[in-house]
Amino acid sequence: MNNKKLLHALLASLALSAASHAMAHGDVTPQAVNTADLEQLGTEWRDENPYREPYAKHKKAVEIGASAYTQNCARCHGLEAVSGGIAPDLRMLDEGIEGDEWFKERVINGAVRDGRVYMPKMADYLSQESLWAIRSYLESVAVKE
Repeated sequence: MNNKKLLHALLASLALSAASHAMAHGDVTPQAVNTADLEQLGTEWRDENPYREPYAKHKKAVEIGASAYTQNCARCHGLEAVSGGIAPDLRMLDEGIEGDEWFKERVINGAVRDGRVYMPKMADYLSQESLWAIRSYLESVAVKE
């Protein structure tokens, strides 16, 4: 095969790979999360994770959050919150209120760069309870420095 044909084959392969990658991360409707066992928080967003303490409340939130994360976040942020490089590694979020502020801002506003949606406004699809439960799960798998 000459260099020109080899180059065309390589470019075609890369284009096919990019197309399949883009389609793999296309639009998906977030899955509902059963939060009946969690304290209901109302419509006004809390500034920090209300499920952090006491332990019994946190334990249930982690359980629900793990399932909700797997259903709604893992395809971009990685199984068990270990990023494969597509999206930020959420095990690295700041602890406490600093991490809560970033998390809240991102799930409410999503992530858009150059007009492209990298993350939808998850609060449009999932309840505050679901999202704070996901935050509790992420805290349970956080990488400690």
